[in-house]
Amino acid sequence: MTQPQTLSSTPSATDTTDARIAALRAAMATRGLTACLVPSADPHLSEYLPGRWQGRQWLSGFSGSVGTLVVTADFAGVWVDSRYWVQAETQLAGSCVNLMKIAAVGIPGHIDWLAANLPAGARVAVDGQVLALGAFHALTSALTPRGITLDISQDVLDAVWPDRPALPQGKVYEHQPPYACVTRAQKLRTVREAMRVRKANAHLISSLDDIAWLFNLRGADVDYNPVFVAHALLHEDAATLFVAPGKVDEALQAVLREDGVTVRPYAELAAALAALGSDAGSGAGASTGAGASAGAAADHAILVDPARVTVGVLAALPASLRRIEAVNPSTLAKSRKTDAELVHVRAAMEQDGAALCEFFAWLETALARGETVTELTVDEVLSAARARKPGFVSLSFGTIAGFNANGAMPHYRATAQSHATISGNGLLLIDSGAQYVGGTTDITRVVAVGNPSAEQKRDYTLVLKGMIALSRARFPRGVLSPMLDAIARAPIWAGGAEYGHGTGHGVGYFMNVHEGPQVISHRAPAGPHTAMEPGMITSNEPGLYRPGRWGVRIENLVANRPWQTTELGEFLEFETLTLCPIDTRCIDRAMLAADEAAWLDAYHAEVRARLLPHVDGAAKAWLVLATEPRMLTA
Repeated sequence: MTQPQTLSSTPSATDTTDARIAALRAAMATRGLTACLVPSADPHLSEYLPGRWQGRQWLSGFSGSVGTLVVTADFAGVWVDSRYWVQAETQLAGSCVNLMKIAAVGIPGHIDWLAANLPAGARVAVDGQVLALGAFHALTSALTPRGITLDISQDVLDAVWPDRPALPQGKVYEHQPPYACVTRAQKLRTVREAMRVRKANAHLISSLDDIAWLFNLRGADVDYNPVFVAHALLHEDAATLFVAPGKVDEALQAVLREDGVTVRPYAELAAALAALGSDAGSGAGASTGAGASAGAAADHAILVDPARVTVGVLAALPASLRRIEAVNPSTLAKSRKTDAELVHVRAAMEQDGAALCEFFAWLETALARGETVTELTVDEVLSAARARKPGFVSLSFGTIAGFNANGAMPHYRATAQSHATISGNGLLLIDSGAQYVGGTTDITRVVAVGNPSAEQKRDYTLVLKGMIALSRARFPRGVLSPMLDAIARAPIWAGGAEYGHGTGHGVGYFMNVHEGPQVISHRAPAGPHTAMEPGMITSNEPGLYRPGRWGVRIENLVANRPWQTTELGEFLEFETLTLCPIDTRCIDRAMLAADEAAWLDAYHAEVRARLLPHVDGAAKAWLVLATEPRMLTA
C-alpha cells in the first residue's frame, strides 16, 4: 500500500503557518518579488502530489487536494472551490491566511485579484516547472497589460522549506500479463500512428498516468495512484524514459530496451529537449536518408498536450522547433478499456464487493452491540477487509467516512484530532476504493444509522433517482460526456436541490482513480476529446448536501458498451460495474416510480448472484438480507 509522505519531519520554530508565510515573505523581499503564487501542482500536473511538491499545503496548512496560494507583503490567501470551503475555514482559522471562496459573490479569482491589487512594475513569482501552459497564458494575458511581470524562473520554496522532501525513490515495476492485456510494443505503435497523423516526429509526455499506461509500468511515488515520477520522449523509432537513477533496475531496463526504450536520469530531460531538431536529438535513425542534414530542424515538430505539460518544462525546447498542441494520444487510448481488461475489472469488482459485504456486516453488528465506532474505525476496518482480497495493491484514494454533518463536506477526511463517533440517528456516507492488479474501484454508499428522518430519506431518494436515471441512459456514440450531466441532475433539480461537484469522472485500469478525457459535468468544457466511446469507465455519483446537517452521494462505476445500431446512428448504454447493495432503509418508497424500483431490484439480484460465491458467514447473511427484492413488493 502506498504510504502518505511526511511534509515536515523535523519540528522547529517554523512549524506554524504564520512563521512559514513570514519566511516566504522574507525570501520574496530578498529577491525583489511583490507576490508569490503557489499552485497545487507538480511538473507532471498530477492530481495527487508527491511530498516534494506539496508546498501550498506546507505553507498554508490547508490540506485539500486543490487550492492556490497567493502571498504578498501584506496579504495571504488560498483560493478553493465549494467542495473545500468548510475544511479550509477550519484549517485556516487563526492563521494569517485568508479563505478565498472561488465563485462566491464578490470574490475575484486569484488571477483577477493579482491584476487588480498589484501595482505596475510588480513582479509575481511562480515556479514554471509546476505551472500549466494554459495557466501561464491566462496569467500573462491578465498581468502584462497592467505592467506586472511574471517570473517563472524561481522556486522560492527551496529557500524556505528546510526539510523539503526529495524526489520519491520507490522502485518501478512491470504490469504483466494476464492483467496487462495489450503489449508495450502495441501501445507504442498506437501512439506513433497518432503522431504521424499529426505530422509530429517527437512527442513529449509528462503526465504520469499516460507514461505508466504506455510502457506497462507501475510505481508507488504518488499516494493511491500506482504511478512513478518520470517524463517520456517518443520519436518515430525510439523512446526515452527520464526517471531518477536507481528506480528502474537493470533487468527491467533490459526488457524495455527490447522495445526500443532507453532509460536516462530524470534531470537530463531539459538537455534532451534542447537537442531536439538536431541530429543528436532526433532519435535513432531520424536523420538518415536522402535530404537529411543539420539544417533539417525546421522540418521537425513535437506533439505536446497543453493541458498536461508545464511551461517550465517546455522552456528547454528550441525556439525553432514547431509545436503541435493536442490531447495526448495515450489519454484517449487508455480510456477505452479492452474487452480483456473489462473481464479483469469485473473480477476486481467482485472482490471489492465481497470486502464491502464483510465490512457492512461488521458495522451493523458493532452498532447493534453498542460498540464504539468512529469515522476512523470505518476507514481501518474497511481498508483491512480490502487488503485481504487477492490482487489488492492499495487504496485508490483516502477513504471518506462522514457521519451526518461531516457527510455534507464532499471531500471530508476524518483525522485523529477531528472525527465523529457513529451513534444515534442519521446517515453515514462512505466513499472509498481500491487498486487491484486487475482494476481500480471507487464506490460511495450512504447507510442508515438508527432511524433516518423523513427529510433525510427524501434527499436520499432524490439522489438515488438521479443515479438510476443516468444508469439507464442510452445515447449516441460520440456524444460529448458533459451533455449527459443533466440526466442525473433532473430528478434532483425537480426536488428543488442541486450539488456543486461533477456527476462523473473517468476511472483508470489499475491506474488513477480520476482520469480523462471524459467527464460528466455541465461545468466542464465539452470539447471533441470528451466524446463517449465504448470501453470507457466513468463514475456515476450525483449528490445532495445540507451543510451542517448531512450529505448524500450514491456512486457506481459504469462502462460504455454498444446498445444498438439503427439507420440513425450507433448507440451506447452503460454497464454497471460496481457490486454492492444500496441501503433500502433510506428510501422513501412513495417517491420511487415502478420502473426505478424494478431497476433497483434487478441490480440487487445481480449483486447477490455475483457476490455469493465470494462471501460466507456473517457477510453472506448480510448480503442476502440486503438484496431482498423488496422494492416492487413494498
